[in-house]
Amino acid sequence: MEEVEGFANGTLDYTQLKGDTGPLVYPAGFVYIFLGLYYATGRGTDIRLAQYLFAGLYLLNLLLVFRIYCRTNKVPPYVFFFMCCASYRIHSIFVLRLFNDPVAMAILFLAINLFLEEHWSWGCFLFSLAVSVKMNILLFAPGLLFLLLQRFGLLGCIPKLCICALLQVVLGLPFLLVNPVGYLTRSFDLGRQFQFKWTVNWRFLPEEVFQNRAFHTTLLLAHLAGLGLFALHRWHRSKESILALLKDPAERKHASPPLTIVFILFSSNFLGVCCSRSLHYQFYVWYFHTLPYLLWCTPTTKLAHMPKVLLLGVIELCWNTYPSTVCSSLSLHICHGLVLLQLWYGTAPPPAPHTPQPSRRPSAISKKAQ
Repeated sequence: MEEVEGFANGTLDYTQLKGDTGPLVYPAGFVYIFLGLYYATGRGTDIRLAQYLFAGLYLLNLLLVFRIYCRTNKVPPYVFFFMCCASYRIHSIFVLRLFNDPVAMAILFLAINLFLEEHWSWGCFLFSLAVSVKMNILLFAPGLLFLLLQRFGLLGCIPKLCICALLQVVLGLPFLLVNPVGYLTRSFDLGRQFQFKWTVNWRFLPEEVFQNRAFHTTLLLAHLAGLGLFALHRWHRSKESILALLKDPAERKHASPPLTIVFILFSSNFLGVCCSRSLHYQFYVWYFHTLPYLLWCTPTTKLAHMPKVLLLGVIELCWNTYPSTVCSSLSLHICHGLVLLQLWYGTAPPPAPHTPQPSRRPSAISKKAQ
């Protein structure tokens, strides 16, 4: 409320928008949405009304997630109980803390619903709107780019990318006209340093390592390597080279298999979460609602259900440990690693059927005939 109050008073220089917790570091969509909350709650004084609004957002978010899961038909129904009722941290993020992360994720899930309905232009529009609320949505961007190339080819996906870019320009225009450098460096600051005291995932490291740029570069390279491996060996299922994605779909020699939209988007985001420089407590909502799909999208035997539920419980426990400890952050990485391993091995393409080579030796009948 303090960060958007300056905008309400006419300040368009992004470097001058700040509050007690620091400067405004989110894109323009955040400003407009929270400015609406600012006026709806009597300039930020009616906290109970804000909580009611976020409770409504929470229910809407669940509805959008359930609709995605109904389309995938992968997750057993009992798992939804844990999604709805078992996460203290998620309820806190939505209805107690009133962060912008849930707003961005709700818009993202609406965009995914549109992708599933083949409304790609509107989906890209809402995807870009979600990015304008918080940049973490960019973790889904590699998967979305792959899907657009697979569905439309290089030339066909350019208009969709233009929709994403144009919305960012339109939303940021009032600030770009006043101080373009200030707006871009504040709202899309990819090199921002995080405070060690808030980290959930790297507590077991010394603080000097946590803040070291070489460590950040290593995580970035690991992220890019993971995306490359998944794009080449898990997302791309066609017999052609991955470069065939650049062609028009009608010109490809082999038809692409049906788009696994949810798997590609959710795994793209999860790879980014695993390689994040720091995860703060509100970041749990970045991937909480995708975890059941990531765990159950692979073939599951009856005996494997309980370990997967246990894995969800351990992840929840790690996020509920405050302040984070060496044990909680190490456990979180172990859980993430197990999810990645079952994603990698559980979604491997089936081996090609072996066709025996015809024998060059003459058969017994032909020998007898001779």
